Amino acid sequence: MGAPTTGGRVIAPLTWRVARLAERRIETPTAQTLVLDVPGWPGHVAGQHVDVRLTAPDGYQAARSYSLAAPADGERIELTVQKVPDGEVSPYLIDVWAHGDPVEVRGPVGGWFVWRTEEAAPVLLIAGGSGVVPLMAMVRARRAAGSRAPFRLIYSARTPDDVFYAEELRRRARDDQGLDVTYVYTRQAPEGWRGEPHRIGLADVNSHGWPPDLEPLCYVCGPTGFVETVADLLVGLGHPTRRVRTERFGPTG
Repeated sequence: MGAPTTGGRVIAPLTWRVARLAERRIETPTAQTLVLDVPGWPGHVAGQHVDVRLTAPDGYQAARSYSLAAPADGERIELTVQKVPDGEVSPYLIDVWAHGDPVEVRGPVGGWFVWRTEEAAPVLLIAGGSGVVPLMAMVRARRAAGSRAPFRLIYSARTPDDVFYAEELRRRARDDQGLDVTYVYTRQAPEGWRGEPHRIGLADVNSHGWPPDLEPLCYVCGPTGFVETVADLLVGLGHPTRRVRTERFGPTG
């Protein structure tokens, strides 16, 4: 049997590649951005993810999927990993993995929950917690490509200390023309923030999103309940389901 094809184009099978840690950046008390060097990396599109696999000395293997946090940059990729205390993979990546140590990665994976830089339509990004990671890749890809597509990001986090990329988002909201960033806090809001902490609702999406008549592309990422709630709100406001793209994650580590 030959290799699978799409429209006559051969799809190369995904292979595991050895990646090594090049850099780490602290994002929150429980999350870090890990910069990996991956020889032979084929490139990717903002919104895709990779599988990361660890192999113990006794041969036991554990693998988890992580969203790519930045646009393609040669053979270097970025993952933002939140530590799950009882997880098999994230505690190793956060607490043990040292510069130059190898892990295996496979990807890129995914073709629906992506934003391509040639898109000109308005974009609405709605993130819950660490669901901001693939959406941040889109924000960064927009800037890198010099795209004029207008972006709006609504970011729901528990507290200000739980916001990923806090300083970069402040800078981009100030300097990136056509990018608006709005926060919704569910547990504790910063001093001077208008309103009370609350879960994202109709008023947030209606006030800070795009109206459906502009036909924006909508991307929603976060825990399952969050994604289902926001997707229902968007459809209820009149956004066609084909323009609402969702990605959800569970409590794996």
